Amino acid sequence: MEAKKTRAVNLTEEELVYPGNRACAGCGLNILYRIGLKAIGRDAILVVPPSCLTVMQGLYPITSTQLSVLNVTFASTAAAASGVRAALRAQDNDHTKVVAWAGDGGTSDIGLQALSGAIERNEDFLYICYDNEAYMNTGVQRSGTTPRGAVTANTSIGGKRERSKDVASIIAAHSPAYVASCSAAYPLDFHDKIAKALGIKGLKYIHAHTPCPPGWQMEEKVAVSIARMAVSNGLYVLYEIEDGRMTLSEPSAKLLKKKSLPRVEEYLQAQGRFKELGSDDIAAIQSDIDSKWAAYRRDMAGAAA
Repeated sequence: MEAKKTRAVNLTEEELVYPGNRACAGCGLNILYRIGLKAIGRDAILVVPPSCLTVMQGLYPITSTQLSVLNVTFASTAAAASGVRAALRAQDNDHTKVVAWAGDGGTSDIGLQALSGAIERNEDFLYICYDNEAYMNTGVQRSGTTPRGAVTANTSIGGKRERSKDVASIIAAHSPAYVASCSAAYPLDFHDKIAKALGIKGLKYIHAHTPCPPGWQMEEKVAVSIARMAVSNGLYVLYEIEDGRMTLSEPSAKLLKKKSLPRVEEYLQAQGRFKELGSDDIAAIQSDIDSKWAAYRRDMAGAAA
């Protein structure tokens, strides 16, 4: 039976983030953080490496977060979360949740080794990666998840030439307890997947696509609509993986019924970071999307047979 979905009117009224913080206008992380903490609840310890989140939540005594937060080094997020969980076990505390919350740089690049080890040990905590597709906090340098063609502070003329890492698939290959993808454009989906993950023993991983107006070079007011466009054109896919089986989440699941997807060109042209892309580059990106969805349709048809 499909889990009941949360509606905005059903969210808890308790706010675990104080009004006012250092997030940029239009920040997708700010949306996810507020809604995500409602799903996590007050009985939790957050483990956070250097990132936009560190800046946004602030440091004692001016933190905007009402939860306990352990700020750690870039490479040690998953290792530190493992240590927090071990300390809680030593105190016979099995109710306080441990949630690691890191950016794409601290996950796909610098922190991947510790995360891989934590999954192999099947540590019991939730790891959330908010993916704004570059090292935004330090000046918009390219990361492993920076998409092909994006211009950053340290890419050559023409933007990044390599494809981005599919971090969620890398994590899924480790066979953790739960893997899901989310988007800041769909915060209630993010809320429900966190709530579900926290009810599962073992290591859980959630990857969240997070718009960044300064880094993506777009107006603050269109950040959410641009993130929604990435889902509607099939570039970014919302799904869950449990017991090795992928299930597409709405609204991505609706795309399976479409004979053709909206073109990715509008999404790319709405962001200044893709200004160096030529028509051949855009066609190659579109081809990757079409191939991915052709594979989804074959897989789903095979599963239904």
